[in-house]
Amino acid sequence: MDDYLKNFMQFLLVEKRVAKNTLLSYERDLKTYLHYLKNVEAIESYNQVQRAHIIHFLSFLKEQGKSTKTLARHVASIRAYHQFLLREQMSNQDPSVFIDPPKSERSMPKVLSIKEVEKLLDFPNGQGHFGLRDKAMLELLYATGIRVSELIQIDIDHVNVTMGFVTVSGKNYKERIIPIGKTAAVALKDYIEKGRPNFVTKNENHSVNFLQENHAERALFLNHHGKRLTRQGFWKILKKLAQEAGIEGELTPNTLRHSFATHLLENGADLKAVQEMLGHADISTTQIYTQVTKTRLKDVYSKFHPRA
Repeated sequence: MDDYLKNFMQFLLVEKRVAKNTLLSYERDLKTYLHYLKNVEAIESYNQVQRAHIIHFLSFLKEQGKSTKTLARHVASIRAYHQFLLREQMSNQDPSVFIDPPKSERSMPKVLSIKEVEKLLDFPNGQGHFGLRDKAMLELLYATGIRVSELIQIDIDHVNVTMGFVTVSGKNYKERIIPIGKTAAVALKDYIEKGRPNFVTKNENHSVNFLQENHAERALFLNHHGKRLTRQGFWKILKKLAQEAGIEGELTPNTLRHSFATHLLENGADLKAVQEMLGHADISTTQIYTQVTKTRLKDVYSKFHPRA
């Protein structure tokens, strides 16, 4: 059986021209697999291998604490190997044909409580053009659930404070119009009228060409040079504000997006409406927030119900 493995490795190297690391990964996975077949299942020929043997092997790996990603990689290696054996007539069957790789585990998104959100949003004092900008950004993120990549791409003419909506360009340049609440609208109005002109002035004081200056002037949120704020720039601002506000744990740029969706669903919002506002192509992506909601409700019940 080991000789067949050498042939497979040669096939991957010469005909498939797989990368060295991939080759080593295949070899490591398959050696573990063959060792299991020989020493645990007492298999002496590939014609003896059944689907149940592969399932038992995957269960064996899972009991050892292997991750779903590692199990999926082993399935891919085993499938490729058995297909090779069948094609080269080294075996008269492929027991891996109906083996599906395990579904990857989706981690639950980090969500702030409503109290934590209020604490974070109230922290920028709204004084000075930096405070006005930071306040407007955080309020807009929580009010709309837009991605940070969408936030920094918003231009000044994409916002209608009077009507209370913002137009954003999502994935694949698909535009969507999202309503904004009164609090976010007030914060945006204050920033646009009192804060943003100071950033534009900063830009005019720098020696930039006309195109750069004109492009920056269209951007809604600007950095200290008067140019369009970057994702990295926003991340630094958020990290600083979170530390100053005393928010514990890791806070990512998407935390407010996750919190927006979860809080809407907790208060009875329609899942389809939340999907549209988030810009999800598939509603199954939005459904992860219903799991967060159930988990949070269970925690509240366990903590406060007298007979939980």
